[in-house]
Amino acid sequence: MNHSDKHRDEAQNPLRASTPVFGSQSSPAVYLERLEDSYATVVESGLEWTSFFRNVPSGSTVFLKPNLTFPTYHPGVMTSFECLKAVTGVLVEKGYKVIIGEADSGGYNRFSIDEVFRKMGIQQLAKEAGARIVNISFTEAEIIRIRKGFRRLSIPLPRLLLNEIDAFITLPVPKIHMNTLVSMSIKNQWGCIQEPSERLKLHPYFAEVIFEVCKRLPNAYSIIDGRYGLNGSGPMRGDPIRLDWLIVANDLVAADRVCCRLMQIDERHVRYLEYFKSRGWWVPYEEVRLNQAIEPFLKEKFYLRRAWTDLPGLACFNSSFLAWLGYRSPLASLLHWLLYLFREPFYDYDSEKKRVREK
Repeated sequence: MNHSDKHRDEAQNPLRASTPVFGSQSSPAVYLERLEDSYATVVESGLEWTSFFRNVPSGSTVFLKPNLTFPTYHPGVMTSFECLKAVTGVLVEKGYKVIIGEADSGGYNRFSIDEVFRKMGIQQLAKEAGARIVNISFTEAEIIRIRKGFRRLSIPLPRLLLNEIDAFITLPVPKIHMNTLVSMSIKNQWGCIQEPSERLKLHPYFAEVIFEVCKRLPNAYSIIDGRYGLNGSGPMRGDPIRLDWLIVANDLVAADRVCCRLMQIDERHVRYLEYFKSRGWWVPYEEVRLNQAIEPFLKEKFYLRRAWTDLPGLACFNSSFLAWLGYRSPLASLLHWLLYLFREPFYDYDSEKKRVREK
């Protein structure tokens, strides 16, 4: 964006003008609290403490991005309906225009997010609350182009997120991920890339791409649904652990760093966090403003446990050639058939593919 475009954008949307290139509006603020019976009180207190209501005026359009990475709800794998309902209710009650959105998921074995919206009751929630629900796989795209070495990468993102909202709230769960070690506030935006097949192509450039995605989101906040976490072998299989806490943060990086400590994961082992640090989206941990100490919230230590059948996916995640070979080459179907001789499919791929709507 040149200077004239930047000034024009700021004049049209003053909320964007007040937001730095990336990071929080001031020092990163992270609110951590126990979940008792209800999410709503904790959500409202967290948004208040992190200055959301002050930074994003009532009447603004807020996009909610849950983590819905399975055809049916699984604790620790997906954002709970109760969390999404509470956040939607708090925002609508305070006069915000709410959009709940997610894209089709499943990577090589795509499934319809429309069906997930229906099965989880999210369609009905949106109708009752007066919110809007969007499958962002079928919205107009804007192509973001970045350079990685000699390669020029194209990232298809919904124009809705880049130009038509005033604030963005990501709603992840704290879980182990077999390729990125953890999946939290930052990783959840991978689902903003509209086409699952495009995500597979971009996997080898994950850190660079997710940085470009996150830094373009206006007034980005995180609400981490810590009712359950997923240990061992995420993001779709693993051991759900009852945690009963919630994080609200005005900075995605700070949210993930605090969450790493709660999961007892060394943030230095999270490669995408190291990349964000190298690009300047970082402050000393002591400068992250917490409402209380995290030690009383520590429970089971999280760890990564891979099976040998996870290794082909890891190899494709880290190599552009292997990603092409495993997902887009003429051998892709045969290679997946061979893999499924040894690994049980995550879900019924054939039946779910029939539900995907055509563009």
